[in-house]
Amino acid sequence: MIEIYTDGACLDGAGGWAAVIVQDGAIQELKGRVKNTTSNRMELTAAIEALGKTPEGSPVAVYSDSMYLVNTMTRNWKRQANLDLWQKLDALIKARRVTFNWVRSHTGIPYHERAHVLSSGTAGLPAEAARPELTHQDAEGKARMVDVTQKGDTEREAIARGRVVMKPDTFRALKEGRTRKGDPLSVAQIAGIMAAKKTPELIPLCHPLLLTDISVTLEPDEASSAVEITATVKVTGKTGVEMEALTAVAVAALTVYDMLKAVDKEIRIEDIRLLRKSGGKSGAIDLR
Repeated sequence: MIEIYTDGACLDGAGGWAAVIVQDGAIQELKGRVKNTTSNRMELTAAIEALGKTPEGSPVAVYSDSMYLVNTMTRNWKRQANLDLWQKLDALIKARRVTFNWVRSHTGIPYHERAHVLSSGTAGLPAEAARPELTHQDAEGKARMVDVTQKGDTEREAIARGRVVMKPDTFRALKEGRTRKGDPLSVAQIAGIMAAKKTPELIPLCHPLLLTDISVTLEPDEASSAVEITATVKVTGKTGVEMEALTAVAVAALTVYDMLKAVDKEIRIEDIRLLRKSGGKSGAIDLR
């Protein structure tokens, strides 16, 4: 079995990718730098470049801390960006026996730590970025709200998505308006909007924000007997609104669940995740 540990990084549009290939005790390190790119493209590039160095037909285990990469390959996340790189990756996988494994960042896995250091350095990130501090802890490790006093106001946006999956009979009843508690989609939409506004009351260390726009949509997906929920939240402020978007999706999904659970014991909530955030020092980050 060949093991590949990958990582990607990006700073102000300059990206770095790196991979460590372990085969029969031999270790090979790869890295590269790209201009005008994104972190997601660097994560994909690392996997592509490393797999290209392995023999066709070989068993390969890829280890990455990128949920974007791993969940797209293992949980069929929709591909809405970077299609050129996905095509290259698919071609390499087709000729090999590849498994993708998600690993948490900075948990002491030596080869993955090495890939992170290489990609960060190549992207131009400072050495200390290899082990970032937890911003919600003070020097004594106690919880704190991050001080954003000195940060400037910018336009910020976050988009999150999730889904509620149900039996086909339940889905038909939903579409035909035959549910006992009324229209779950309308109620869930209102619940999601309310939840976004109340996020600081639910998540202790979130900043209270004057949100400028909240959009929650619920789209029936007949092919999978599911309801796709998308929340978009905007603000002009000192901190982002990804928690507000995620909370809106979660509460909207829970509302649909609550209104249908009496007729469907197998209903489930899946794949609540951040799709995109923009604004602030980090700029736009696309996780689709």
